[in-house]
Amino acid sequence: MKRLRDWFLGLDALLRAALVVVFSLVLVGIGVALWMITGPGPMDFAGGRTLTLTDYHGPDPTGVPPALRNASLVTRGEYLARAADCVACHTAKGGTPYAGGLGFALPFGTIYSPNITPDKDTGIGTWSDAAFLGAVRKGVDDQGVPLYPAMPYDAFAGMTDKDVLAIKAYLFSLEPVHAGVPETKLRFPFNQRWLMRIWTFFFVPDRHFEPNTAQTPQWNRGAYLSEALAHCGDCHTPRNLAFALDNRRKFAGDTEAGWRAYNITSDKDAGVGAWSDAALSAYLASGHATGHGTASGPMGEAVDNSFSNLAPDDIRAIVVYLRSVPAQSSPGLPAQLAPPASPSHRAGPVLADARGKMVFEGACASCHDWTGVSPILPYATLTGARAVNDPAGTNVAQAVVGGIRRRTTDGIVFMPAFGASLSNEEIAAVANYVTARFGAAPSHLNAHDVAQLRLATAQ
Repeated sequence: MKRLRDWFLGLDALLRAALVVVFSLVLVGIGVALWMITGPGPMDFAGGRTLTLTDYHGPDPTGVPPALRNASLVTRGEYLARAADCVACHTAKGGTPYAGGLGFALPFGTIYSPNITPDKDTGIGTWSDAAFLGAVRKGVDDQGVPLYPAMPYDAFAGMTDKDVLAIKAYLFSLEPVHAGVPETKLRFPFNQRWLMRIWTFFFVPDRHFEPNTAQTPQWNRGAYLSEALAHCGDCHTPRNLAFALDNRRKFAGDTEAGWRAYNITSDKDAGVGAWSDAALSAYLASGHATGHGTASGPMGEAVDNSFSNLAPDDIRAIVVYLRSVPAQSSPGLPAQLAPPASPSHRAGPVLADARGKMVFEGACASCHDWTGVSPILPYATLTGARAVNDPAGTNVAQAVVGGIRRRTTDGIVFMPAFGASLSNEEIAAVANYVTARFGAAPSHLNAHDVAQLRLATAQ
């Protein structure tokens, strides 16, 4: 009997301990959930008092620039569609603009963007104004089916209905394109779209942009452009466990579509705090700033499709807004950027894998030079670029894999893709050599890393 009693006492103690563990885990889970849900909004850092647009008596920060205020609805919609960079996500590689089919490769499947031309069978030609507003601002399609947040409706929720419908007018002015897109197929439980309703409830407030009375009209215009239309946070702000933007680390940088989107806070080392206003404006408007590098990957596309089409005053407004974002550090990024390298090919790093230098000599040196300062075109200068000073080496490797094609005021800037001609080992080796020679700290990529980067950009 004593042995049986001791056994029951031991079982009781074990059950009590298990309950304590379970209860503790539940409390931790609730705490984490509350921490994510109660996070700050994208503009809460600014303090001050915000008002609805109807109560605000300053210049209207929404809509188009003054020069276009009297333009047709379609013309205004075109400007706003460019500011929102709709074409980037709704155009497959080599496809017709806005006809959809671009794939977003995720660890649990691939999401394909829809056709948003006015085709009545495969596009949005039958959509009402209410349906279009619902998709852009609330993340539900014309049938009420929730959309995945690859569509940045968390940012577009801040747009005015007037601006959203102007974009619709522009899209409906385009030639209809009859083009179906591949079906989005995600693994369980991510294929349960109803879960997006819960996500939207907690992380996408149904609230239009509200101007801040403590800030200047230029700041408010920059905030509307940056937060609502250009949705900068969707690439440059890290995400929490629920895949919502973590505005406690606002604009501190993240990885999107296999590319690093760098810190754009006012931090002078990791961000853009040390950039002059002219340099930052030039980078947004042209994708290049002397001494700071050239935009490539998704940022290069954003410049070509969106920022380069904005009015100079709108670019300046974005710069003013970025200047106000509190500094955030980026662990892993060196504070000091490397100066130009030696002009001699004999000088420089000696790495275990000598293939990197061999590839650079045969495929890269003629454009980028051994110093990293291109004698051909400023866009090809490596010195000072964040990508080559990033010890992760991500963007350097991606540029080698996929090449770069940019539309600039100087014409087409082109770097060939080497993904088909170089092996993963060779790409890793040359990326490591480039960061070691021209950067402040070398990367340590291997063939597996490059393979993963290829998958992240496969569409």
